Amino acid sequence: MKTLITNIRFLAGVQPKEWRCAAGQDMRRLGVVENAWLLMEDDRIAGFGQMGAELPEAELHYDAQQGTVLPAWCDSHTHLVYAGPREGEFVDKICGLSYAEIARRGGGILNSADRLHEMSEDELYTQAMQRLHEAVACGTGCMEIKSGYGLNTADELKMLRVIRRMKQTSRVKIVSTFLGAHAVGRAYTGRQADYVDMLVSEMIPAVGEEQLADFIDVFCDEGFFTPEETRRILEAGARYGMRPKIHACELASSGGVEVGVACGALSVDHLESASDDDLRLLKGSATMPTLLPGTSFFLRMPYGQGRKMIDSGLPIALASDCNPGSTPSLDMKFVVSLACIQMRLLPEEALLAATLNGAAAMGLSTDYGSIAVGKKANLQLTKSIPSIAYIPYAYTRPLVEQVWLEGELVLKMKD
Repeated sequence: MKTLITNIRFLAGVQPKEWRCAAGQDMRRLGVVENAWLLMEDDRIAGFGQMGAELPEAELHYDAQQGTVLPAWCDSHTHLVYAGPREGEFVDKICGLSYAEIARRGGGILNSADRLHEMSEDELYTQAMQRLHEAVACGTGCMEIKSGYGLNTADELKMLRVIRRMKQTSRVKIVSTFLGAHAVGRAYTGRQADYVDMLVSEMIPAVGEEQLADFIDVFCDEGFFTPEETRRILEAGARYGMRPKIHACELASSGGVEVGVACGALSVDHLESASDDDLRLLKGSATMPTLLPGTSFFLRMPYGQGRKMIDSGLPIALASDCNPGSTPSLDMKFVVSLACIQMRLLPEEALLAATLNGAAAMGLSTDYGSIAVGKKANLQLTKSIPSIAYIPYAYTRPLVEQVWLEGELVLKMKD
């Protein structure tokens, strides 16, 4: 089946198909074709160009009415499967309690783990799918989803089975990450070493035997897991084919980047407290620095040094970090706006960080994240806008009109 979109004012995100990601000055090369058409054949992009007298034939035809077409967002860091919101902690934050103080009082990650323990797999799936539909309505087409609110073997497996079910029932491209090392489970309070032993000897083999996770993650930070523990956990995951993606330097520069680079992590995420030494370690590595400005916004924390990273020649990816405690939002357009406003990224850089580089942070950029012949047709169409810069500029305005996933129209906003 061939589908033709015509009268596109801006076709944005046109990059060479061989680009795995963009770094440094190349992040300004968003690639825009004006007054364009785009052809999809089945689930892939078959061609594109400028409007003219001769257009390709197709069974289906959509008039973009001068809207902008760009790749669907590639959100490479989410905690989408969880058992309800934590708005009570939102009030605690307003009253002055820190993230660490809330955790010490039994809130935070352990609060979510307690609630998830009581919820059935079907209930978790229903809630998570509602959130996934919300993400698609915001223009997202690829997503990483972590476990990490189970913190015991049965509940971590429950979360990962929900994610597997979402992969099977949604057109969104989903990758799964085992995050049993999100915190120390309540049953192991005061016995972190024993919890790590259990992770390595019990949890990871159970996840690996069911092939439930593409990646493995560790919260390697001050007050959580040490670099030595992180390395041990990652090495155990590698034996089952799980590649590392690490929470690092959210609260302090605590060795997470170093162990991530040494272990070949696909990405190191957060980096709000990354040091100059951390940035030097990332240069020349295959590890994608992934920044989560929604977390900084919600928790009133420092923002990652996106401008400095790009100016030093690094690539960066942007992701939502959607979770119930510190970033309850799936709106990647707002993430792009925050990156421009708070990190001083140019619109082109932020858009590329949320598409091609986000795909690279999930190992998906061969097929997703840019406009190129042969890539998957995961696209979003916006309302008519005056320029590409208008996307982050209009930071609260809903712009998405239509979303195609694997070449199929899955979302059409009402007139």
